[in-house]
Amino acid sequence: MNYPREWTQKEYLSNKQKLEAQGIKVLLIDTILSPISKADTVVYNPPLLQKEPKGSVFVFYCDSGKATLNRLDEYKKKFPNNPCISLKGGRGYWRINMMVEDD
Repeated sequence: MNYPREWTQKEYLSNKQKLEAQGIKVLLIDTILSPISKADTVVYNPPLLQKEPKGSVFVFYCDSGKATLNRLDEYKKKFPNNPCISLKGGRGYWRINMMVEDD
């Protein structure tokens, strides 16, 4: 899969479902120490993230999505074995009741 720089929440949920069905782990990474309600998030901790399996997809979020998008190249250098993506709109645009259906 060719990964873009950003995913919307809908793209994140849909791609997470598809990738995990293929055995690829997708992590929603909290860079602001503010977890998203009803979402499985992981706190940004580089030493622990480097232990994740090669190829796991890291989706970073902040409040608006701007800071993580600006730092995306830094994340890509830090985690060269993992696709790094920013969550578009960040925590502010997250809809807690949004779901995706199977195709």
